Amino acid sequence: MKDTTPHDAQLEFVCRPERAAEAREAITAFLERLDPKPRAETVQNLLLLVSELVTNAIRHAGGVSALRFAADRCALQIKVSDQSSAHPQDRTPDLTGRTGGFGWPMIRRLAHDVQVRSREGGGKIVVATVGR
Repeated sequence: MKDTTPHDAQLEFVCRPERAAEAREAITAFLERLDPKPRAETVQNLLLLVSELVTNAIRHAGGVSALRFAADRCALQIKVSDQSSAHPQDRTPDLTGRTGGFGWPMIRRLAHDVQVRSREGGGKIVVATVGR
């Protein structure tokens, strides 16, 4: 079947998870609506990305203000908004597992592009883009 979706067509979804598990459920539901479906490797990367982005917002920024997913013919985006203006920082990973330090480097490795944008009125949006 031929894909007749216009190049600028975009599917979007917005939610406000309080836990990483809710974010994984939301992206799974979002991905089910896409045609064509992303490859299995892309799905796994998106599940990790959304888990880490939401966990970071909860742990370091007081929670998620909004979680947005968007898809077009070329890319998939995860946008996590929070109330903190502090940008994510690299930390030395704690190999004991107590304080973390693995999430932000993983996010940057899994996504093709990661941007941190200041929000009007305060806070920030972290945008991770993955090729479709």
